[in-house]
Amino acid sequence: MALPSTHDVALAAERRAAARLLLAHPLVTCDGPHSDTFPLIRRHADWLAQRFQQVFGYRLLVEASYARLFKAGLGPGSGHRLERPSTGTPFTPRTYSCLALALSVLVTAPEQLLLSQLVADLRAAAVDAGIEIGDTGRQAERRTLAAALRQLVDWGVLKETEGHVSAVAEERGGEALLTVDREIARAVVAGPLAQSRDGGDLVRRAADPGFGGPRTYVRRRLVETPVVHLDDLTDAEREWLRTRQRRESQAFSELLGLEAEIRAEGIALVDPDGDLTDLHLPGTGTVAQAALLLVGRLVERLRPEGPGHPAVGGRLVIGVPVPDGLLTELLDGLVEEYGRRANWQRGLLDDRDGLLAAVLGLLVRMRLMAPAGPVRADGHGLPEGYEGAALDDRSVTDVSGARGQAGATGWVLLAAAARFATTVAVSPRPAPRQADDVSPGPEEPHR
Repeated sequence: MALPSTHDVALAAERRAAARLLLAHPLVTCDGPHSDTFPLIRRHADWLAQRFQQVFGYRLLVEASYARLFKAGLGPGSGHRLERPSTGTPFTPRTYSCLALALSVLVTAPEQLLLSQLVADLRAAAVDAGIEIGDTGRQAERRTLAAALRQLVDWGVLKETEGHVSAVAEERGGEALLTVDREIARAVVAGPLAQSRDGGDLVRRAADPGFGGPRTYVRRRLVETPVVHLDDLTDAEREWLRTRQRRESQAFSELLGLEAEIRAEGIALVDPDGDLTDLHLPGTGTVAQAALLLVGRLVERLRPEGPGHPAVGGRLVIGVPVPDGLLTELLDGLVEEYGRRANWQRGLLDDRDGLLAAVLGLLVRMRLMAPAGPVRADGHGLPEGYEGAALDDRSVTDVSGARGQAGATGWVLLAAAARFATTVAVSPRPAPRQADDVSPGPEEPHR
C-alpha cells in the first residue's frame, strides 16, 4: 500500500484542525479570538459541511465573516453551560432569559444603537413575552444583564464601538455605543424553537437524531461528553456501538485526532492535545482540587467486588450508590486536612453545603457521579417516537441494575471515577474474545 503524499498529510492536518476548532467553538468569526484558523474553515468549507452532516447530523454554515456549526442536544442533564469568564459562575436562568431577550431584539435592530436603548428594548420584549425582568436599578440585576451582553460581545453579535457593555452594571447606568451584527445574531439559536411547546420539549426535540437514529446519537454522545457509560444508551444504541466501535474509533482518530478508550462499562474519546474540552480534572481552584480528592476517596471506599463484562462471566458494574452522609463526612475531612493548608477559597470553606454542591456539579459534568434515578436505557429523556429497542430483538448487553440503584436516592459513583483511584486493581486474564466484544473486559485495570 502506497504511503500518503506530503500534500495528503498536510491536507488532512488542515481539515482536522478546522474540524477540531468548530467542535470546540461552534461560532467562529473572522476577527475573533480564532481568526488565524478561520481561513482553514473557509478553504475546506464544503468538505467540513459534508463530514459534519454525515457523521453527526450537524449543519455547518460558512459565510464571509463567520462560521456556525449548528450542533444538537443530547437530552436532559447533558447541556454545556455558559459561565461568567471573570468568576466561572454558571449562568442563572435569569441570565439566560436576558440573553434570549437581547437576541430577540438584536435580530431586527439597527446597525448601531445605544446601550440604554438596547436595555429599554429588552425590557419591552420581556413585557411582550410575559417574562418578568427584575428592576435594573438593583445591582444584582444590572450584573446579570451585563453578563448576558458580555456573552454577545464574545460571540461577535455586539461590538463595543464606544464604551463597554459593562457600563450597564454601573450604579448610575453608564452609556455605550454598540454595533450590531444581525447575521450572527440570527445564527446563534440552533434549537427548534418554533416547534417546541416549552423548555422541556425543546430539550427533547433538540436531542432527536432524526434519520440517523442510534448511529448519529451515539457519535454525538461520544464526542460531546467526557465518557459514555453503557446505560447512557438505549438497546438499539448499545447494539450499534457493539458492532461498530473499532471502526468508529479509527474514524474519530482520522477526523478529530481523538483516541478511544474502551472498557467493560463504556467508552471514552481521549484528546491527547487536551484542547477539545471545557472541563479539566485535575484542575486549578478550590472546587477542582476538592473534587479530585473527594472522588479518589470515594473510589477507595466504594470499590465493587469482581466487576467485569457479562460476556466473560463477569458482573457489569456501572455505578455504586453512595451511602447517606458519606459525601459530607469525606468533604469535611478533606477541608480539615487540606483546605486551610492549600489556601482554599475562604467563602467556600465557610459554606460547606455550597462547596459540596459545586464539587458534585463538576463531577456530574465529568460523568464521574450522577444523581440516582432513571437513565436513558430505561427510556428516560427520549424524544417522542424515538425507537430505543434493538433491531430484530437482537441480544444486547443487559445494563439493568448496573448502577445498583433500584429504589435508591441520593448519589451514584460511576465507573469512570475509578480512573482517579490511587491504586489500581488488576484481575486475571480470561480466555480470548472476539474482536467486536464490547470493551476490553476485566483483564484490564478498571481505572
